[in-house]
Amino acid sequence: MPHTETGPAASAERHYFEQLAQGCFTIPQCQACARHHFYPRVVCPHCGSDALRWTQPSGLGEVYSTTVVRSKAGDYTVCLVDLAEGPRLMSRVVDTPPESVRIGMPVRARIDTVDGGPLLVFVPRSGEQA
Repeated sequence: MPHTETGPAASAERHYFEQLAQGCFTIPQCQACARHHFYPRVVCPHCGSDALRWTQPSGLGEVYSTTVVRSKAGDYTVCLVDLAEGPRLMSRVVDTPPESVRIGMPVRARIDTVDGGPLLVFVPRSGEQA
């Protein structure tokens, strides 16, 4: 779970995690330049506008980079995923062996519960293009 701070930035982060806990993946979209962004902020990182609204992205993406983390509890991936809407975010690709995750792999977002909290992960989309 995220660290606890106060102020507008903490409010944006809190909203993101509250939405995930309710089973809804949302990201900010700027009303001035129409671009989506991630990690949640109170101003658009592209144009500086504070006219933002929360939107539900398609959840479709493509693996930009990946690495395998080796652990006694089991190996897992850490990936950068480019969403169809533009933002790049860090996550994991699950439901496939870590060694099978490749750059360019089409993926779809899913919300899992890990250690009692929501976690946005991705699963492979076989035979699809991002």
